[in-house]
Amino acid sequence: MIIKQDILFKILFIILLILSCKEGKQVDTSKVFRYNEHKNINSLDPVYAKDIANIWAVNQIFNGLVEMDDQLNVVPSIAKKWEISDNSKKYIFTINTDIEFHPHPKLKNRKVTAYDFEYSFNRLINPEVAAPGAWVLEKVESFSAINDSIFEINLKKPFNAFLGILTMKYCSVVPKEIIELYGEDFRSNPIGTGPFMFKRWEENIKLVLRRNEHYFEKDDDGKQLPYLEAISIGFLPEKKSEFLEFIQGKIDYVNSIDSSFKDEILTQNGKLNPKYKNSINLLTGPYLNTEYIGFYLGNKKSKTNSKKLRQAINLGIDRKKMMRFLRNNIGNPANHGFVPVGLIGTQTKGYEYDLKKSMRLVNEYKSESKLEKIELTISTDSNYIDIIEFIQRELLKVGVNIKIDVLPPSTLRQGKSKGKLEMFRASWIADYPDPENYLSLFHSKNKSPLGPNYTHFINSKYDSLFTNSYKQQSKKNRFESYLELEKIIVEEAPVIPLYYDQVLTIAHKNLKGFKINAINQLNLKKVYKE
Repeated sequence: MIIKQDILFKILFIILLILSCKEGKQVDTSKVFRYNEHKNINSLDPVYAKDIANIWAVNQIFNGLVEMDDQLNVVPSIAKKWEISDNSKKYIFTINTDIEFHPHPKLKNRKVTAYDFEYSFNRLINPEVAAPGAWVLEKVESFSAINDSIFEINLKKPFNAFLGILTMKYCSVVPKEIIELYGEDFRSNPIGTGPFMFKRWEENIKLVLRRNEHYFEKDDDGKQLPYLEAISIGFLPEKKSEFLEFIQGKIDYVNSIDSSFKDEILTQNGKLNPKYKNSINLLTGPYLNTEYIGFYLGNKKSKTNSKKLRQAINLGIDRKKMMRFLRNNIGNPANHGFVPVGLIGTQTKGYEYDLKKSMRLVNEYKSESKLEKIELTISTDSNYIDIIEFIQRELLKVGVNIKIDVLPPSTLRQGKSKGKLEMFRASWIADYPDPENYLSLFHSKNKSPLGPNYTHFINSKYDSLFTNSYKQQSKKNRFESYLELEKIIVEEAPVIPLYYDQVLTIAHKNLKGFKINAINQLNLKKVYKE
């Protein structure tokens, strides 16, 4: 019998596939950490590590001079140590020149030097790269490699939070040879020094990272890190589907409890449902994250340019009720300004619910602008519809009609960055634990897309006070400046702070060494499974 040629090719292909699988290195699935990223990942290049989805993946692949431990202390990474001059403007880092980049034919066991940091920092601030994190070096006067092992940074003026800024993934070291080889495609061909190496990425489907056998860190007993063999990241867009995958044992943990399954996993008091006590661990802790709605102020024809209307909207939302019924009291209502209370305390008086005052301001605005009705659009992704619908109902009581525009997360991010959304739901997670990190969102020099000022808020008094805060040598004086800045944000109301979040994750009980921290950074080098 004659076999048709196309059938023969298919048979040969299957045989070759089976043989290749047998020859390839097999991964012990009990040593694979699996999680889902519903917000998707758009780049593995650290200079574009702006969103938490990108930051988590980039954190596994890259290192910087320093990093932050679980207690939010700045500790050495590729820099073995550092010295700070008496005037607090010069930082001298000693590089561990025994650390190698991930294997690549172009590198041949190449080790990191101070010149790699000089190149990486120059790339970060290169206008042609248009890195969203270029602003992190705006306080730097100069930087240079003195030799292979010494990297020097000079600041324009003292800035106590500078070491914290250097822990951000924007400041990761990258090899010049690989950047020149791939160009923009470095986003999907990353080479770093981290505990895990890039293996495979089918965008919107799966991202796989493999253990770096030559990673430079060891545990306290001298055992090579990381413990895991691989990380597998899926991209289910719906949190409910993610939860089902978790319950079925297909992923190992879930970050944040979504409204679609919170009543299944939590009691009304925010505790773990007793039915899961033998199979699931609930990990909770403070989280330096403010959830908010931003007003875009760059369109002078928009109603949102009215401060009176923005204040009215802030007063017309009962945040305490929102937290009780929609969040099982996980987190705290944002009644004390934009900066989380964990960083600045409760001294700032924000917006408490005041229905009568809100209605009065709305009616005054209608009269002044000669409008019969007010219609605004809030853009959000599907994971926050319940909160936005709550706000819609609340504001209807005061005479503000809200249209809800549900967008894919990537479209929401792009629209927010490009100033295409009238109002947008967003969050700001601390990059480093200092109030300045939050207050920088309202500095005019940080207007998006080059910085995190997505509202395009511009206020000369704010800018002056923000700049002068760097001159304050004592923590007390800086703190007083921060409180003054918070008062301006409350008064001008470019945002609607909704709540100060809480880290709340669920993980299977066989997951060991997994810890949470207040910036919700995903650190996996000491994680293992039993």
